[in-house]
Amino acid sequence: MSQAVATATSQRLFPLFADLRGRRVLVVGAGSVAARKIGALLDTGARIRVVARAANAEITALAEQGRIALQLGEFDAAQLDDAWLVVAATADEDCNARVAEAAAARRVFANVVDDVAHSAVQFPAVIQRGRLQVAVSSGGAAPMLARHVRARVEALLDESLGDLVELFERHRDAIRTRLRDLPQRRRWFERVLAGVVPRLLRARQRAAAEVALQDALDAAEGVDAQGSVLLVGAGPGDAGLLTLRALRALNEADVILHDHLVGAEILAMARRDAQMIDVGKQAQGARVDQAWIHRLLIEHARRGARVVRLKGGDPFVFGRGGEELEALQAAGIRYEVVPGITAANACAAYAGIPLTHRDHAQSVRLVTAHCEQSADRLDWAGLAQDRQTLAFYMGVAGLGRIRDRLVAHGRAATTPFAIVENGSRPEQRVITGTLVQLPEIALAHSVQSPALLILGEVAALAERLHWFGAAPIDGRCRSATSTSHSLDLAA
Repeated sequence: MSQAVATATSQRLFPLFADLRGRRVLVVGAGSVAARKIGALLDTGARIRVVARAANAEITALAEQGRIALQLGEFDAAQLDDAWLVVAATADEDCNARVAEAAAARRVFANVVDDVAHSAVQFPAVIQRGRLQVAVSSGGAAPMLARHVRARVEALLDESLGDLVELFERHRDAIRTRLRDLPQRRRWFERVLAGVVPRLLRARQRAAAEVALQDALDAAEGVDAQGSVLLVGAGPGDAGLLTLRALRALNEADVILHDHLVGAEILAMARRDAQMIDVGKQAQGARVDQAWIHRLLIEHARRGARVVRLKGGDPFVFGRGGEELEALQAAGIRYEVVPGITAANACAAYAGIPLTHRDHAQSVRLVTAHCEQSADRLDWAGLAQDRQTLAFYMGVAGLGRIRDRLVAHGRAATTPFAIVENGSRPEQRVITGTLVQLPEIALAHSVQSPALLILGEVAALAERLHWFGAAPIDGRCRSATSTSHSLDLAA
């Protein structure tokens, strides 16, 4: 594959809706493929000129109706002089390449049918609801897939959306005048879209919908301008594990305060114009003052913003969600909590480890032991009992301490463990072994945060039940049995 083709197929295209009214579009070719492209252009108001050696009946008929201009003959680069866009749709690859080359020289966008390397623009698969358009593109790599996605989206969008666009346009100036504050205007739109107006339009009661929208606008001053905070669980990393409520919160947010480990794939699902603030904390790394996070949440909410505090896993499982709610309550800020899939559930599931099992574990404990002080407060005698599963959060920095105290309180040195690193993400890694070798195995395999330690008989099932990513690594193959104690690992 040439470098030019590789670049054309790998880089992201910029989606753009072009206003072609009164502008010249040149189509080179007049067969069935060209006819499809012309059909997509007819309703745009473009001045369509077709150049071809011969034209089929459909294109000839359009010319006779005066809807296009048809010129029979060879393509000439001078025909591009007044064009804004050119479509090359001939069966002659050399001719198509000449069209693309001439267009590039004149800075005219060119679409060459079924030729990604020579195309500066692609024609997307389009869903049309009046003036509302949804375009789907694979960048020319898989047009049939784009059409499949279009068909799926088509089924979700009611025809009445076109009427809704027209309704909002008629009242646009009044809406902007009445609701000058952007967050307040956004919340008003959300209420209208969740209310009776769309339902009336679906029932083809356009006059009633007009009255309902005017009523909502008359009551616009009653829309509360105070902001709010949503504590949202982002799950362990896989964007597919976001809840629908979490996704909706990201799409409605004005400001997003997110943990450092919330991945780019999840952040990309947020509103494009939302303000992103990284307030994350990493073990052994720079600490972010929790009080500063509280101040940010309160300040943005008081300015009228809808704030999302986006946390990895679940906000109420070692996420300091309770502390943040206490600060918000004391400041009189409204809040909601959107639970997330916590790391213990997700990491165990993606590693093929059931946290409870009738034969092996009748209970599960979620534990954090990231520092000496927190470790001193744990009930190690209770944790050392068998027939239970332990899931240690933030435990990478103190694996030697965990091993030493569990063994000292009676947990069998042969108890299986599994360390799940980057759980649910494409780079997930699962490392197994027995308790007595825990810190040595982690050190030998350079385990890094984020990682979750699962300890108990169920961890041994990872070898047989794994299904996601690479097979578990048996750490005992690289670490000699050791009974040394007091080995701590840096995260």
